[in-house]
Amino acid sequence: MSEQNSEHQRLTDVEERLTRVENLLVSINEKLDQRPDLGEVDTEKAEEFKTWVTNYVSMRLQQLVPETCDHPDEAVLHDGPYLDNTTVPCTEEVEHRVKRIPIPFVREMVVQRVAENAREAGVERVDIDFFEKAATF
Repeated sequence: MSEQNSEHQRLTDVEERLTRVENLLVSINEKLDQRPDLGEVDTEKAEEFKTWVTNYVSMRLQQLVPETCDHPDEAVLHDGPYLDNTTVPCTEEVEHRVKRIPIPFVREMVVQRVAENAREAGVERVDIDFFEKAATF
């Protein structure tokens, strides 16, 4: 007898839950029917929001990776090879030497160190002699 009561109680609980779900679905449907048409959206506010999002994303990108946001002049880019991921010009010998460093994170460390030293020393183009001096840790 208690098994029947238990089954009856569970069935009643399930029916109550289904009723609550049905009521929620009806209320959601009513709210969706009451919302304004998408054609009524204020285009000026939408454009203002798009502008804000664009400016925000641009600012965050510059904060996260500033070296990718500062672009050198096009004329400067065409005058020879550069150290990887920098704006520091170098000779082809240096470029070849950098490519021979087998471990990527070590290569990046060496390039960053040489680039920093070149900026501090005011070197216009990194040659092999300067590279060898600046790359030593």
